[in-house]
Amino acid sequence: MTTAKPSGVWATAVGVARVRARETRRENPLFLDPLAEAFAAAGGLPVDGEPPRAPGDDAARRRWGAVAFSIVVRTRFLDELLRDAADAGCRQVVLLGAGMDSRAYRLDWPSGTRLFEIDTAEPLGFKESVVRAQRAEPRCERITVPVDLREDWTGALAAAGHDPALLTVWIAEGLLIYLPQDAVERLLGQVGELSATGSRMGLTLGQPGVVERFAQDTGTAASMWVSEMPPDPVAWLAGLGWDARAYTVRERAAAYGRPVTAPEEQPQRHGGLISAARR
Repeated sequence: MTTAKPSGVWATAVGVARVRARETRRENPLFLDPLAEAFAAAGGLPVDGEPPRAPGDDAARRRWGAVAFSIVVRTRFLDELLRDAADAGCRQVVLLGAGMDSRAYRLDWPSGTRLFEIDTAEPLGFKESVVRAQRAEPRCERITVPVDLREDWTGALAAAGHDPALLTVWIAEGLLIYLPQDAVERLLGQVGELSATGSRMGLTLGQPGVVERFAQDTGTAASMWVSEMPPDPVAWLAGLGWDARAYTVRERAAAYGRPVTAPEEQPQRHGGLISAARR
């Protein structure tokens, strides 16, 4: 069924799908993702049974448990951001590094919404084979844009029909941590150039110190992590033309009725869940 075996950065999207599938099975899930289990199974990570054990000691396993929890919380956070953006009139959605994101299929979109999924050809082909096998139908106009974000993705997006004069909501979920800081700056600069005033953006950023804390977990997604959030992400994004708010995973988890009871090892001055509006 699959067109290519998951590998490299995009293989981590299958792991994210597995986390979302497990959340969907919970009695009181923070979201429902009916396609997540099919993505995980097709990528060789069936949901049944114990999750793959993280390498190393118990501390490593706790770290990866925290990562899974953050994936659940950020998914709910960005779902709400997208609904708010739609209510504000955004009818263009762009998923940067879309991976196994199934929001085109699982969220209720206003009439006229166009959702662009940008990723390289392999993950998009893998994803297409799964949704075809599941006979899934998108709830909006879904447009795939097979291009590497290190190449001329803005030209490919324009050719696919994106109109920068119209409101757009942009999502970069679990993406920026894999890019060096200069590439993050360049990418967000390009996003800004394509964003009409009032456009929205949702980002997830790696907490300060996360790359160092996971450095010993070789052979995992963390071995490809290179970028962390700046000391003050709100001020940083203001300099790029965005009015932003930053939240911690703990803050949002408590708001969603899933509070974290364990003490916080390092209190966070700023959060890595970002909601922003274009000035």
